[in-house]
Amino acid sequence: MKMIIDGKKVDSFDGSTIPVVNPATHKVIDSIPNATEKDVRKAIDVAKKGKKIWAAYTPSKRAEILFRVAELLRKETHEIAKIICQEEGKIYSEAVGEVTGNASIFEGYASKMRHYYGSILPRINNDFVEVIREPLGIVVCIIPYNFPADLYCHKVAPALAAGNAVIVKPSSETPLANIYMTDLLLRAGVPAETIQIVTGYGADIGKWFSTSNEIDAINLTGSTNVGIQTAKNAATHLKKVFLELGGNDPFIVLDDADLDLAVEETVINRMLNAGQTCCAPKRFIVHNSLIEEYTDKVVERLSEIKQGNPMDLSIDMGPMVSEHAAEEIHRQVTMTINQGAKCVLGGELFDKSFYKPTVLIGVTKDMDIAKDMEVFGPVIPIIGFDTEEEAIDIANQSIYGLSAGVITKDWKRGVKLASKLDSGTVAINGSGLCRTADMPFGGRKMSGTGGGEGFFNTLDEMHNIKTILLKDFYN
Repeated sequence: MKMIIDGKKVDSFDGSTIPVVNPATHKVIDSIPNATEKDVRKAIDVAKKGKKIWAAYTPSKRAEILFRVAELLRKETHEIAKIICQEEGKIYSEAVGEVTGNASIFEGYASKMRHYYGSILPRINNDFVEVIREPLGIVVCIIPYNFPADLYCHKVAPALAAGNAVIVKPSSETPLANIYMTDLLLRAGVPAETIQIVTGYGADIGKWFSTSNEIDAINLTGSTNVGIQTAKNAATHLKKVFLELGGNDPFIVLDDADLDLAVEETVINRMLNAGQTCCAPKRFIVHNSLIEEYTDKVVERLSEIKQGNPMDLSIDMGPMVSEHAAEEIHRQVTMTINQGAKCVLGGELFDKSFYKPTVLIGVTKDMDIAKDMEVFGPVIPIIGFDTEEEAIDIANQSIYGLSAGVITKDWKRGVKLASKLDSGTVAINGSGLCRTADMPFGGRKMSGTGGGEGFFNTLDEMHNIKTILLKDFYN
């Protein structure tokens, strides 16, 4: 596939390309342009025109087009899901599940924009004071590989609803679904100048965008290191930066927990997308009175998981997104074992990019995996505790603060504990993966900045506030 700039499908200026590999078969399925700085410059020049064109549309007209986007997304759900399955290795049922909710994201922001009002302040010194919202201008949306369709929508939909021009930078590993979706937006009626997609390696392209004085905001989901570098570059021109970054989310199983529920939440949420989910539980902090039984049940449940070609509907889990990703997980597991943990299931890399569901016991709070090392794969490190205070200390010792889960039969106890956890989201009797399009999704500490993505407040962040004052209007 090619980039889309000014409504045209184009190659990079120098003709260089990047192969797109199916991680399940290790075969090249397509290639994308590796954009140069001249390509980025062209996209920005086009977007400068696009922001004026799109901002001039009434909110109702923009909403009408976004509703058409939603209609097309519903019609083409399975086509997009197949692309994700092939380029990412996500099993087909999960890919369909990811894309199925995309239409409602566009519908939600379109509906909210139709009823998004300014304010008239009470009379101040006989002055008339109006507060209005204006689009930011050009918003660059940087999409990660793990949920390419879902996170495309969470970023692009509010930016467009607010009247901004958008430039999409997809992951170089999973660009195809994003290119397809950008073309879909054009077919729905978004002006060619208003939505662009530029492909290539993130280190270079991200720097060119983040250091440009003509980009007004960057909305990025990615690693904490990439987020920090992006923020540093963007600070040169004080552009707005919205960062959704890493997490090492705690999952606390209290002594009164429903153990079957705890096990089910553990397995379903940790194994989703082969463990490649930022807000999935990653540190399993279990009361010592339950830890042996919990471990046995988790191991038994994980032993049933079938791995293989993600297009096979009988398969429960596919590969990592790349060979490098699988190798990194194995390195982290090996490090944890060398620090004193014991592997009672899995711990094996096979067929280059597959990693077996892994359970590590004897993990202590001083190990890297219990603190700041995010393992982006199907690994369950189990950490014991005796008191709630100890569980809270272990949970909060990480530099991350994205999401958390607490399993208990006592709701009041759960809410009390949730108030002490330093996380953007805490789920009682669930995991922090309980995300909906309505709620503000985002983290604290090194897990991100901004108010979080969701209908609750993202539309506010996609606007600038302007105050218009008429002096002595009431005299």
